[in-house]
Amino acid sequence: MSLNCKISGLNGRLLTRSKMKKPLRGSNSGWRLKRLLLFVWVVLVAIGFGLSLFSGVFRNKMEIIGTCEDNNSLVLLQQFNVSKDLLHELASSFFNSDQITTLKCTKQLGNEMPTKHEVSCSLKMSDHAQNVETWGQCPVHDDKAHMVHSSSIHGDLAREHNDILKVCMWVVFVIVLCSLFPCLWMNRKGRMKENERTQSRSAGKWMKKLLVVFVLVGVTLSIWLFWYLNEGIQLGRKETLASMCDERARMLQDQFNVSMNHVHALSILVSTFYHGKQPPAIDQKTFGEYTEQTSFERPLTSGVAYALRVHHYEREKFEKEHGWTIKKMETEDQDQTLAQDCDPENLDPSPIHDEYAPVILSQETVSHIVSIDMMSGKEDRENILRARASGKGVLTSPFKLLKSNHLGVVLTFAVYNTHLLQDATPEQRIKATVGYLGASYDVPSLVEKLLHQLASKQTIIVNVYDTTNISAAIRMYGPDEIDTGLVKINSLDFGDPARKHEMHCRFKQRPSLPWTAILASGGVIVITFLLGHIFHAAINRIEEVERDYRKMMELKRRAEAADIAKSQFLAMVSHEIRTPMNGVLGMLQMLMDTTLDTKQLDFAQTAHASGKILIKLINEVLDQAKIESERLELEAVPFMLHTVLDDVLSSFATESQEKGIELAVYVSNQLPEVVIGDPVRFKKIITNLVANSLKFTHDRGHIFASVHLADEVTRENDMKDEILRKILNGSKSSLACDTLSGLPVVDRKKSWENFEKLSGKDSTNEAEKIKILVTVEDTGVGIPINAQSRIFMPFMQADSSPSRIYGGTGIGLSISKRLVGLMDGEIGFVSEPGIGSTFSFTAVFMKKEIYSLDTESHQYHPATSEFRGLQALVIDPKDIRAGVTRYHLQRLGISVEVTSGFDSAQTYLSESDTSGFEMILVDQEVWDTERGLAFLRGLKSSSKLFLLANSVKPTIQEEIKSANLVATFVEKPLRLSVLISCFQETLRIGNNRVVARRKQSNLGSLLRDKRILVVDDNIVNRRVAEGALKKYGAIVTCVDSGKAALERLKPPHSFHACFMDLQMPEMDGFEATRQIRELESVVNVQIKSDEASIETYGKVSHWHTPILAMTADVIQATDEECIKCGMDGFVSKPFEEEQLYSAAARFFESG
Repeated sequence: MSLNCKISGLNGRLLTRSKMKKPLRGSNSGWRLKRLLLFVWVVLVAIGFGLSLFSGVFRNKMEIIGTCEDNNSLVLLQQFNVSKDLLHELASSFFNSDQITTLKCTKQLGNEMPTKHEVSCSLKMSDHAQNVETWGQCPVHDDKAHMVHSSSIHGDLAREHNDILKVCMWVVFVIVLCSLFPCLWMNRKGRMKENERTQSRSAGKWMKKLLVVFVLVGVTLSIWLFWYLNEGIQLGRKETLASMCDERARMLQDQFNVSMNHVHALSILVSTFYHGKQPPAIDQKTFGEYTEQTSFERPLTSGVAYALRVHHYEREKFEKEHGWTIKKMETEDQDQTLAQDCDPENLDPSPIHDEYAPVILSQETVSHIVSIDMMSGKEDRENILRARASGKGVLTSPFKLLKSNHLGVVLTFAVYNTHLLQDATPEQRIKATVGYLGASYDVPSLVEKLLHQLASKQTIIVNVYDTTNISAAIRMYGPDEIDTGLVKINSLDFGDPARKHEMHCRFKQRPSLPWTAILASGGVIVITFLLGHIFHAAINRIEEVERDYRKMMELKRRAEAADIAKSQFLAMVSHEIRTPMNGVLGMLQMLMDTTLDTKQLDFAQTAHASGKILIKLINEVLDQAKIESERLELEAVPFMLHTVLDDVLSSFATESQEKGIELAVYVSNQLPEVVIGDPVRFKKIITNLVANSLKFTHDRGHIFASVHLADEVTRENDMKDEILRKILNGSKSSLACDTLSGLPVVDRKKSWENFEKLSGKDSTNEAEKIKILVTVEDTGVGIPINAQSRIFMPFMQADSSPSRIYGGTGIGLSISKRLVGLMDGEIGFVSEPGIGSTFSFTAVFMKKEIYSLDTESHQYHPATSEFRGLQALVIDPKDIRAGVTRYHLQRLGISVEVTSGFDSAQTYLSESDTSGFEMILVDQEVWDTERGLAFLRGLKSSSKLFLLANSVKPTIQEEIKSANLVATFVEKPLRLSVLISCFQETLRIGNNRVVARRKQSNLGSLLRDKRILVVDDNIVNRRVAEGALKKYGAIVTCVDSGKAALERLKPPHSFHACFMDLQMPEMDGFEATRQIRELESVVNVQIKSDEASIETYGKVSHWHTPILAMTADVIQATDEECIKCGMDGFVSKPFEEEQLYSAAARFFESG
């Protein structure tokens, strides 16, 4: 810490010095001061390092002294659970307190194993004239020896880490010191006189040599550091393996000895109660029950059995008493008897011997060996003879145990009569032997249980071997040995000196790379080369930055030029592509209007549809280009929100009917009917969202577009629109009927939860602006989670693989997001795969005066006034769908009641006044043949039934027709024009008067007998425009230039309108329009001032010929430019019926 502070302080001083003014020429005071500072700094660093080095030594010495002082207490407390104070009190009871002077206890390691210790305690007493020391020793089996040993290892490792830290600190010190000299030298070189340039260059060479020496020293230090740390790691690994292996060997040996003691105790029990009692107090049943109940004391034995010693002369009597014959082992291998469920009845009688050892008592697990002579096997006989001669437990060689198939051993104890003396000779023991007690041990289970008690059992691999025959050692536990480096071998003493066992321990995996050494030495190398690189690259870096700056400015200039060239290229490509496409689509349309057979018509329609798709793609790309070049400007014209939504429905009505998808729109009653904004761009956003929803929704569900005030969603429930309240409340429940189609949808609130502003109150002109919220909800396939982050990126799709299911360019949503941004709004979405998606966006529009509402509504639908005051009953069980139907009917001024079924509808009809409901609208989902026909028969003649359906089912039509009843089918999606047409054709008011049937305005009625002038320099375009206009009854005249149009449109003339191309040679459309407007203005002034009579100019008091622009250049020919030169409208090529109708409807009325 102190070193870092000193270094940082020095760096700060050096940086400060470098920014100061240069000293006067010939002054050496600055350099002397720096040398003094360097000397002070070196002294301080040396003192700090010395303190850090010796502090560790002093600390270790103090720890050792403290440990020595408390060592006596620690030994007493660990080995005897007796404190030093308690031992003093005990001694005071035997001696006077003033006689006890010192108490000293020491612990000495045993010679055989590191876990066996002897604790020696010395009590020193003084009796005035003499000093007496009393010593006592007691052997102690130290269960915590491994902890002490581990602590010593940890201490060694800690000391090693201390050494490593010191070495690293010295390395850093040397590197920093070497790095300071070049800094000071460069600082000094910068202040040398100009006449010493030669000496400066030689000093630079010397600096490079010094840098090379510095790098070599750093590399040498890193190599030495790697060697030192690696040796420490290997030593620590070796000590860790030794400690862990010693611990396992000791624990395994202790576990086996405890179990052996239990078996020995059982042999004494048999001797006492079987041979010491007459009659014996133990029989087979008692022995079996006792051994089963006490099996927990021998958890590692698979069975215990007792074999009685029988002499040959006693065999016949013995067999008669027990009722069975002494059997011979099937084989001479003991494991064939103990390891298999054999039947003694199938064994041969034991051959004649001097004595036998038949099993008479056994645990239930080995009851099959009863009556088998244990001395009929060669190895078993030898073990029994050794056991009775030695008086100790004898182990067999390893064999496979019953069921577990593990290797195990059999422990045999001789059972003597109770009169055997303790110091009996082998002959006396053989003579006193009355039987043999044997127990089988599962060695793998014993070792496995031991390893499970240790937390580090997964670190090393343990193998246990029987090494009695060193040339053919038997592996009793563990996998095949694999060379992983270190191996630790410990001898095991299982109580049988004739058999030898060993434990082999090794790490499970080879040692990993010494990352500590690698990282430390690598760090030294990195620091060395980093410092060298800093000095070498400091000057070059400035030149690179300057060079990059110049290159960046050049690239910026090229990018700006490329952006301008791109815009010009798009304008040119737009005109050049759309002009021939206008001819292609126009000619195909004219071809389809001729007499064609079915196959030819299909070919023409396919080509026409493909051309329209190409035009749509071109439009999207051009819109994206205009937005990127910031050349797209929004209009500000009045439009009706309801009309825009109806146009969107009309565009997708056919496709939604074919898929059977419920498509509906709804506009909140809290919104004004007319707003001021850009209806074309607003419609494009909604169209893109609905088109996406329709593309990803298959044969079920719905698409629901709704428009509300943006701040409406944050209001209280009683201040919200009824439909919005039902939608938001329905998102909190899981009922299927809470949605338009009954299918579950995502929570639409999540689609706008990240919007920064939901209301327009923060705008500068809040009284004149209004912010709306548009939501498009669907029940499609949803957007994958991994694709949701890139959904608004241009030319990116959710499924961008070559085998994707859905087509499209992937720029629709990108364009929508840009347009929403231009409208000062935000866009967001929420989507869940398998449920659907919901997109929401906000847009800011200007308000319009309220008095114009009726005028606008009547302009688009003049027949709406004929339905005011009528009553309608809607039968639909789904609240939201019924609310959508109510919304469309209320737009016509119709009073609406909603009910959920035919039963409640009968109640409404019975409670209504004498006039009743003029129309009853029933959703096809509610229709039931029996109840529906009965309801239809009960209707008054003045009430008409309308059946609402996505697609009309022929069976329902046949049922109604066969019942001699009448019902009108209305295909969804519902929109104002469809409802007006159906109501006008079907509905009767009163008994005698029928509402006049008025067809919706169309091009045929608008353009019939109208004289129209078409101006275009391209003959194909003239033919296309002429054919399209004549199709609807117009009288068309074509000219090929602006000058010719100027001559034709000089007042007076007989043309009702003019379609004029903008880009023409000699005189373009803009110039021709300006001159025409000038001529008309002159004539109008003359007529108004009575300089010319009205008869002279065709009895027209005011001349203004509607001029509509035709162009394929959608970038340059904007509506604003057309209006500026005096044009009345704009039609882009190739134009379609909808474009012609919307342009002509502003000037012509239906005939």
